[in-house]
Amino acid sequence: MKANLTGVGMTSLRTRARMIERLRQQGIRNESVLTAMNDVPRHVFVAEALAHRAYEDTPLPIGCKQTISSPYIVARMIDILLEGRSSLGRTLEVGAGCGYQAAVLGRLTREIYSVERIARLLEKARTNLAALPDSRHVRLRHADGSLGLPALAPFDSIIAAAATANIPQSLCDQLAPDGILVLPVGDSEQYLYKIRRTAQKFVEEKLDAVRFVPLLTGLEK
Repeated sequence: MKANLTGVGMTSLRTRARMIERLRQQGIRNESVLTAMNDVPRHVFVAEALAHRAYEDTPLPIGCKQTISSPYIVARMIDILLEGRSSLGRTLEVGAGCGYQAAVLGRLTREIYSVERIARLLEKARTNLAALPDSRHVRLRHADGSLGLPALAPFDSIIAAAATANIPQSLCDQLAPDGILVLPVGDSEQYLYKIRRTAQKFVEEKLDAVRFVPLLTGLEK
């Protein structure tokens, strides 16, 4: 069945526009991020029974004990990645999930790789992204996200959609010079971290308190 990209009622363009206005009120100022969020129909990426909640500022279940992040968190993390830069450049997403964040990232770069350890979720992401003509350049991989994609490194931007107990050196090492990694770090208390690679070292910045599912290792069917 062909996806209804424009939506109706609680999934309509008007509802999506209200989400964008809410993001502005929450402090998202980067117009490129807001445009990308507006362009991607979030309701396509959630179960039909939850579509009426797609534009609420809340995470939603997508199966396999995983969630789609709230619109604000998606916008905030990408906003951090773009801060002080005009482009995301070559991008790696750790944790494709249902494909929503990858679709938003794909509006901001033409070179994006997204890895997912759960094969069933990867197929869901593939189906969802295929419904959006402007997202077909997103390259999906069934891989352990904690390892990144070393064969395709370096990356100008890396974003992780699951929390690690510590900042993974494996992901830091895959950053290009001046590259940026944004991810949630912590166990009982989690915070977003921004890591920039300079010529001499990695510079860490602790940001917002957040709550994410943990980043697990290994592959699942």
